[in-house]
Amino acid sequence: MSQDIRYYFDSPEKFPIAGFLDGLSRPCEILAKAKTYLREQLTEKAVCENEATMLGEVHLHGNYHIGKGTVIYDDVTIIGPVYIGENCEIMAGAVIRPNTIIGDKCSVGHGSELKRCVMFSGAKVASLSFAGDTVMGASARIGSGVITANRRFDQGVVSVKIDGERVSLDDDFFGCVLGDYARIGANSVTQPGTHIGPYSWIYPMTNVRGFVPRQKRVYHPREIRMEDSEIVQLKP
Repeated sequence: MSQDIRYYFDSPEKFPIAGFLDGLSRPCEILAKAKTYLREQLTEKAVCENEATMLGEVHLHGNYHIGKGTVIYDDVTIIGPVYIGENCEIMAGAVIRPNTIIGDKCSVGHGSELKRCVMFSGAKVASLSFAGDTVMGASARIGSGVITANRRFDQGVVSVKIDGERVSLDDDFFGCVLGDYARIGANSVTQPGTHIGPYSWIYPMTNVRGFVPRQKRVYHPREIRMEDSEIVQLKP
């Protein structure tokens, strides 16, 4: 069950493209299909549709679809093929790289970078984060300064151990699967292939890998110390 796409994403109606998930059984298949779909629907048809409000200079490259009600701030770079839904907010300095699908009412924070990502509707990436080769479920959250590491040091095919079984993800680039309403706190890191179940919370500054079941809270135990300090006046 925990390898099934419905374990992580049980609201297919919150995917911006009707019928996209039909026939898919594993979360990793979403990224592979996104690449094929965008190249067929946007690149081969030379689609450049933009109904967004631009608040500053926006750098658009390649083919793209950007829905109505979306607001894009200054110095954003979008490199197609990219699909961005309706009523999204792309903050200043963000970079959206090829083969990315962003659902309706999503948010990408200041200075963040998305590389081949798929975001269900309502998902958010906060400021100064990197989401690489990652699938985010409905209303999932990635906090500020988060890195979803997406490649092994040896550049081998990424895998994940689920329920005692090592499962190949069929790609040497794969970041994270983040289920519906799951959250990754600020300055955390997920190792390549991490699968996080719906409604689970990864607390700030946590390094996580492997499979996290649904409805869990994950953190490193920490002890905060407070000691007396001398009065030191620094030079101006």
